[in-house]
Amino acid sequence: MRGFHLLFAFLMDHDCECIYLVGAALGAVVSIVLLWLGYRLGVIYQLFHKVETQSPCHGGEVVAQVLQSHGVKFVFTLVGGHISPILVACEKLGIRVVDTRHEATAVFAADAVARLSGTVGVAAVTAGPGLTNTVTAIKNAQMAESPLLLIGGAAATLLQGRGALQDIDQLSLFKPICKFCASVRTIRDIVPVLRKALAEAQSGTPGPVFVEFPIDILYPYHIIQKELAPKGAPKGIMGKIINWYLQNHLNNLFAGAWEPRDTSPLPVSIPKATTEQIQQCVELLSRAKKPVFILGSQSTLPPAPVEKLRKALESLGIPCFLGGMARGMLGRDSPIHIRQNRRDALKEADLVILAGTVCDFRLSYGRVLNRRSKIIAVNRDRSQLLKNSDMFWKPTVAIQGDAGSFILSLAEGLHGYTCPSDWTEGLKAGDITKEKANKEKAEEKTERHLNPLRVLHLVDDALPEDSIIVADGGDFVGSAAYILRPRGPLRWLDPGAFGTLGVGGGFALGAKLCRPESEVWVVFGDGSLGYSIVEYDTYTRHKTPIISVVGNDACWSQISREQVPMLGSNVACGLAFNDYHVVADGFGGKGFLVTRQDEDRIADIIKEAQDSAKKGKAALINVLIGKTNFRDGSISV
Repeated sequence: MRGFHLLFAFLMDHDCECIYLVGAALGAVVSIVLLWLGYRLGVIYQLFHKVETQSPCHGGEVVAQVLQSHGVKFVFTLVGGHISPILVACEKLGIRVVDTRHEATAVFAADAVARLSGTVGVAAVTAGPGLTNTVTAIKNAQMAESPLLLIGGAAATLLQGRGALQDIDQLSLFKPICKFCASVRTIRDIVPVLRKALAEAQSGTPGPVFVEFPIDILYPYHIIQKELAPKGAPKGIMGKIINWYLQNHLNNLFAGAWEPRDTSPLPVSIPKATTEQIQQCVELLSRAKKPVFILGSQSTLPPAPVEKLRKALESLGIPCFLGGMARGMLGRDSPIHIRQNRRDALKEADLVILAGTVCDFRLSYGRVLNRRSKIIAVNRDRSQLLKNSDMFWKPTVAIQGDAGSFILSLAEGLHGYTCPSDWTEGLKAGDITKEKANKEKAEEKTERHLNPLRVLHLVDDALPEDSIIVADGGDFVGSAAYILRPRGPLRWLDPGAFGTLGVGGGFALGAKLCRPESEVWVVFGDGSLGYSIVEYDTYTRHKTPIISVVGNDACWSQISREQVPMLGSNVACGLAFNDYHVVADGFGGKGFLVTRQDEDRIADIIKEAQDSAKKGKAALINVLIGKTNFRDGSISV
């Protein structure tokens, strides 16, 4: 009790001073809270930045300006009211807006543009279901390491989470499959967010990014004001507070909106091998007697020009196996391009260079690599660089860096080096023997309809030097991968590691727009064609005359081949010999039917399809094919 009395006496003696201190502390807290609220509500920003209420400008124009500054030439879309201002603004700036019949096709087309142009592909879709329709295509781009910007519409900032039309948590949907996700909250944020997103898409391991634009960020002030304005005069203190809040929110959206901002590209960060790592690999390679390159899609990425990369590989003279986008890197008939017997070659090789290639299912998780071989692995992504190295293989040198730049540096360090000719010639001889056997199998008669291998050989004979091949399917396309020979670098497109069906329609569209002078061929299975055939309407409207050849065996054959002998049923595998050529005609294209009765005219029909494309009509060759045992033993899981 004595202590309490002493404390009370002390407070009484110092009451004025204590009251002052407590008041000062409370005042400071209140000031901090008010400053924080002023910052959060944009009140402070509005004190220094003008709100131009009479301006007809809108956020869509800012988006278009950033895209133009980054060299974007195409925006692929399926139109929706949430994103209309972006599309209209892009059109005014000369960015070509290409609308498709499905949102996934728009993303696949943007993916193709990214791969072929070395820039970021751009797709814009509306909110909710428009975005959910793109998920598979975005995941495919992520696994294929394609730099891609997905622009999505969204409900107004104040209505998100309140049951607005097509309002869902879109960011949570895309965060697991995109390198960068953001929701733009004011018009002044558009430029910095988009610049960061575009740089992130190309930096490190390239991939898709997603930027969400609420609808009130994109339309002019007077339109948003009309939507936010109360229907009558505010009643009571609460009504006035709500009215002030809405007006302040509107002003904050547009404060400083039209001030000049730098829209130029930000620097892109690309990892590269160190000088020490290059020297270590030069020494390993100079001692190797049986070296082999396995090049994957990542080797075709900028900054290394593909033609320069091709010359570097030719100067080294090392046998090369090419996969993914690297197909065609060495042209049609290169003496160092080995297409067959890869497993046998890897058993003999004393040095294997995995240049942007991953030890996943495509290399049997690394089990095809000889444990006695020296292995140099180069990949931008560390997780891909070392995938399955804890189980089936071990890299001698593991480099987290750009594969194309690595090869250029390697060739420079090995100036004058020549790979032992007997090793390369021996592998090439095996190649020739296997391809001769494939041609002989192509001449065999099938029980009904046409031999698919013969059809593919005739297509390969007809391909011009500037052609681009798009692969979309299972069994028929699997055969095509052995037979069709891309004529040069960046002239082959397939889905990549995700194995997605349905890429063909969009890939062909993007390829034809990027290379209008090239003949673009899509190899479809009849199953995969179902995803894309409606895009013949798109080809007609946008004057992109591609050519497709459809292997029509009325079956999901890649699945049926295993399902029937293993499980005794063909359930869900059967299709019909449909008149796909008639559908192409209906959409303004030109369809051709090829049956066994046309066996002697296949080359002529291919020529007619090529002539149709030259005249501006997309062509579809519907080829009825039979069964062969060419791909027996291939896996579908």
